[in-house]
Amino acid sequence: MLRAKPVFVLSAAFIGAIVVAATLPLGGRAQTPAQQQPPPPTPTFRTEVNYIRVDAYPTRNGAPIPDLTRDDFQIFENGQPQQIDQFERVVVKAAGPQESRVEPNTVAESRAMAESSRARVFVLFLDVYHVDAAAARKIRRPLIDALDRLIGQDDLIGVMTPEMSANDIAFARKTTTIEGILDRFWKWGERDTDLPVDPEDRKYGECYPNEPAISACADQNGVAAKMIDRRHEKRTLDALEDLVKYLRGVREERKAILALSNGWLRFKPDYSLMAPLACEGPPSAPSARVDPNSGKLTTKSTEQQAQSNACSIDRINLAQIDDDRLFKDIMDEANRANATFYPIDPRGLAVFDTPIVRTDVPGPPPPMTPPSVDQSMLRGRITSLRTLAESTDGLAIVDSNDLAGGLKRIVDDTSAYYLLGYYSSGKLDGKFHSISVKIKRPGVQVRARRGYLAATEAEAARATRIRNGDAPATTDAEALAVESVLSPLSAFSREATLRLRSAIGWTSDGRQEIWLVGELGTADAWRLGAESEITLSKDGETVATAHATVAPGGRAFRINMTPSHPLAAGEYSFDVRTTATSKLASSGDLLQLAVPASPSPVGSLLVRRGPFTGPKEMPTADLRFRRSEQLRVEVPIVSSTPSSSSSARLLDRNGKAMAVPITTANRDDADGSKWVTAQVPLTPLGPGDYIVEVMAGNTKTLTPIRIVQ
Repeated sequence: MLRAKPVFVLSAAFIGAIVVAATLPLGGRAQTPAQQQPPPPTPTFRTEVNYIRVDAYPTRNGAPIPDLTRDDFQIFENGQPQQIDQFERVVVKAAGPQESRVEPNTVAESRAMAESSRARVFVLFLDVYHVDAAAARKIRRPLIDALDRLIGQDDLIGVMTPEMSANDIAFARKTTTIEGILDRFWKWGERDTDLPVDPEDRKYGECYPNEPAISACADQNGVAAKMIDRRHEKRTLDALEDLVKYLRGVREERKAILALSNGWLRFKPDYSLMAPLACEGPPSAPSARVDPNSGKLTTKSTEQQAQSNACSIDRINLAQIDDDRLFKDIMDEANRANATFYPIDPRGLAVFDTPIVRTDVPGPPPPMTPPSVDQSMLRGRITSLRTLAESTDGLAIVDSNDLAGGLKRIVDDTSAYYLLGYYSSGKLDGKFHSISVKIKRPGVQVRARRGYLAATEAEAARATRIRNGDAPATTDAEALAVESVLSPLSAFSREATLRLRSAIGWTSDGRQEIWLVGELGTADAWRLGAESEITLSKDGETVATAHATVAPGGRAFRINMTPSHPLAAGEYSFDVRTTATSKLASSGDLLQLAVPASPSPVGSLLVRRGPFTGPKEMPTADLRFRRSEQLRVEVPIVSSTPSSSSSARLLDRNGKAMAVPITTANRDDADGSKWVTAQVPLTPLGPGDYIVEVMAGNTKTLTPIRIVQ
């Protein structure tokens, strides 16, 4: 839950100069008569750790107010009045032609652009689990039209789904890029699919199919549906929590999240779901039996027993989730991150919440949801969307068939704002400080950031030493780097159908090589193997393709792609389409690939060996490991790197070196590529997050891992 966010509360606002647009439209020229005086110079905001910036959105009857002055505003921190030091009105430049918008070439470049106070940052969150396919198609055109009006020349927008890590978000300026993503996911709504897309959902249906009312197993009717709904909501809310935590590190100014969703029921613990079922016993350990293949006694679980155990454990865990508490945590995190939600219900004016007949679980359809219960569920979902908007100073577009008009309200709401700066009189205590903004003019409503997380005295002292040149500025940079490296690990709290990992290198004769590792999930549908078709593209144009096969009983593949000519620097995408040999599962997955401007190797690949891989080593894209496993990290290097310059060490989650020896070696492969390998001992490590640092010449590669047991 996936991102360049700070370990400490010191954001880029505290350690870098921020230039704010003056009274001109952003990035444009003043459209005033020639005889008018030129606008005053754009001020530079302070960078001290106790200097706070606040973006405020005042409106009257829903319309922005353009003529407020500094004296019209009042700022309070923890109830105490603050002196406004600087004041500017920021007007967002209207969207121009697509071809005039400058796109970032890499994820890193897009994040650097996002730090500018002149740019607004938007994230389009597609809640695939809670939007019907028809509603997804219905919202597509109004959404694209609204984004064309909404996205200014300097603005950035990214797309995220519950299956993604926030760290994988790539921001763009051209709405044609976003339209391409929506075209790719034109059926992204999955709520009303007859056959569950997710193998885990299908597994629940197989474990707890609906039975005839006279069956001895009829008490399990509805169990699979409850588990599927709870799992979907938990994954979605986990992703939203991941997103707001990530956005906190992107920049201090406001970030807008356009969440397309039908809403959530905010499940609470349901102890009736934990009750024993007539046709299912408690999870059991493997018992001795005769292996039909060898004729020998074995204690290995049968697939049926293993799946039954897994379903039983999932049922108990899902019964205990408290999404209402998680929902409140998300709103708190959003306010800390200065992130505003604009929820949009693409159904428009909804009449019913649940389908008349639910067909995503095998067996006889369950009884229709009573109208009173259905209406209660519908109100609950809409209330969730409204609460999320109101608690984060946003707008909820719900209960309306005028989706285009609702999206226009969002455009108007974010078209202009005031940026204020003040020196905080509060303590440097590392705690959350609330902020409230008031307008002296009558009849004016204002929305502003709810607060910020203060620095500690130690962090403030370090920032002062850096600013005075008494300490290296890399102290905070390294902290940011460590947190950025560890952030993808949050995605591994959720299971995935397929995980992907890539690396780029160059051979001794100058050929560019790209490696991709894919690892399947543990669902039974993949046990007979799978086939993957892989496409590497940029801006919709295919630059390379490959095919990968996972053998029966296998879990992973590793392929390399050699483009016909070296790829230009920029952001590329892997599109991996995987089909199980059993035909019972399929998957479509994307992975962003940032190609550097020079022939410098990028990334690392991992190889595991342990009780679950047998005597063979297995390439892996899963960053979770057990202490009983062996891990090898492989880093591509340039051919001129001397073997004597290679080394590796293990860091804890704070970036401190640990006294765990790592053996390194250099390897030349038959394709002409060169590698540094690091053998990492896992036995002495406790559960937690770590970083494997590999040095090759002047190049440092950081690889996160998580020890789970």
